[in-house]
Amino acid sequence: MNTSLVKEFRFMGLTDRHELYIPLFILFLFVYIITVLGNVGIIGLIKMNKHLQKPMYLFLSNLSFVDLTYSSSVTPKMLQDLLSESRTISYIGCSLQMYIFVSFATIECLLLGVMAYDRYVAVCRPLLYGVIMSSIVCLQLVTSAYLGGFLTALVHTSFVFHVNFCKSNVISHYFCDLLPLFKLSCSDISVNIAVMFILGGLVTMTCLIIIIVSYTNVVLAIVRIRSAQGRYKALSTCTSHMTAVTIFYGTVLFMYFRPSNSYALQQDKVVSVFYSILIPMLNPLIYSLRNTEVKEALKGLVKKIVQNKCID
Repeated sequence: MNTSLVKEFRFMGLTDRHELYIPLFILFLFVYIITVLGNVGIIGLIKMNKHLQKPMYLFLSNLSFVDLTYSSSVTPKMLQDLLSESRTISYIGCSLQMYIFVSFATIECLLLGVMAYDRYVAVCRPLLYGVIMSSIVCLQLVTSAYLGGFLTALVHTSFVFHVNFCKSNVISHYFCDLLPLFKLSCSDISVNIAVMFILGGLVTMTCLIIIIVSYTNVVLAIVRIRSAQGRYKALSTCTSHMTAVTIFYGTVLFMYFRPSNSYALQQDKVVSVFYSILIPMLNPLIYSLRNTEVKEALKGLVKKIVQNKCID
């Protein structure tokens, strides 16, 4: 049982240079606004456009919801702290923030694996696509991703907040994350570290294997397509997802799966900013700029709005 006397934590924040607080607040406020508008826009566009009622875009709309949620679990609090001297969060608030963040970050990991499988079926089994990726199967895959995320986060959060925090209540970070909280513990955290690596590694490596196997088959199938136009069309349906996968998994693997003696506080903060704040903004931009169907749907929506204004 946790006998910690800590009732609240205090964030060290991104930097101790006060002259940077206002510029950083403006920068991250802008990023968060783009994140909200971009992800809400993707969800709305998919809901309104009948041509985007496909499994791929069901997964994409859920990915946008996940990005919006886990960014919102971190960014608003960080913005508040940039304008505040206290930068505190309650014990319960910290555990809740961690649970939400880890849940939806894990769900994103799982969804990216599901989306890779979807692209494999679309390119390698096109005639059976409607049967294999039926609405029931898609719903089951999405539900499984959410359940996997919630259960994984429950395990991580339970193990982290079962330890005693008696060294300090100052978190050397800007949100409640696993590694910074472990540094405050005066308990034996070897089991916690093992759980983080085993459970996190299991989820991450399973998804990576699915992604690698799926895209290996996709590439082989594309190479066998005779026409250049056919190869381009098949490849264009995958490039957005491959870009998102590379960015997300690259930062997560760098952050959590390296030797403990290589952790550097300031470097880790920069990497954390990338995957907790910037990636949720980048994903809707990647899918809107690199996906032909999304771009066409967006152009159609803009054209319709302009025409309606002209009629009015």
